[in-house]
Amino acid sequence: MRLFQIDAFADTPFSGNPAAVCLLDGAEMDERWMQSVAAEMNLSETAFVGRQGSDWSLRWFTPAIEVALCGHATLATAHALVEEGLLPAGGTARFHTKSGLLTTTHRGELIEMDFPAKAAAPSAPPDGLIEGLGMHPMHVARNEFDYLVELATEDDVRSLRPDHAMLRRIPVRGVIVTSRASTPGYDFVSRFFAPGSGIDEDPVTGSAHCALGPYWSTRLGKQQLMAYQASPRGGVIHVTVTGDRVLLAGRAITVFRGELRV
Repeated sequence: MRLFQIDAFADTPFSGNPAAVCLLDGAEMDERWMQSVAAEMNLSETAFVGRQGSDWSLRWFTPAIEVALCGHATLATAHALVEEGLLPAGGTARFHTKSGLLTTTHRGELIEMDFPAKAAAPSAPPDGLIEGLGMHPMHVARNEFDYLVELATEDDVRSLRPDHAMLRRIPVRGVIVTSRASTPGYDFVSRFFAPGSGIDEDPVTGSAHCALGPYWSTRLGKQQLMAYQASPRGGVIHVTVTGDRVLLAGRAITVFRGELRV
């Protein structure tokens, strides 16, 4: 089976968020095997993609668990399908996932993903959240996956040094921390911490923008947004909010291609 490591939401190699992509090539592999491969790759997510009629099936695993939605590994998968000649340049891929039908479309140098909006509702901070972040939030909200925490400034987001052991005890996938951007060219910045899912800090998190898009669209009064995830690797996400959908677009770069022999 073909196996790739691809930097997603990246303009240059060794930036953005690395994902592994495994093309199943018709093989039926069980969850334990997929989880073992994801642990072996030891990246924030490994995607497993296989034919489903004229469409594709797609699943995502962290080194520790299977997740229901992953943006950067979906972007990486669409990139791999084009590079391998399994999807025409400019074409649309339809993926059947645990979050329903997702589509990706190549638009010039960008890959655009059509994801469900996952709006976060105002919430009281759970025990350990403020202490774990070490900073008092302006707003706290929650959706089915994560807590969303707004801080006062971009500097606050960039300088944050959370207590991952404390955040690990909060029973959610992860914690999104965000603020309005002060860097020219961007509307908002964010970081994403998910120690309970086996990832202390994710470099660039597409699925988090399914919550960030509706949140900042409402607060800023605009549908098209430019986002920067301010992790050490960093990544740029083009975000468009349209009704109950969020369009996320970015670039991807293949770092290596190999064969999985077990």
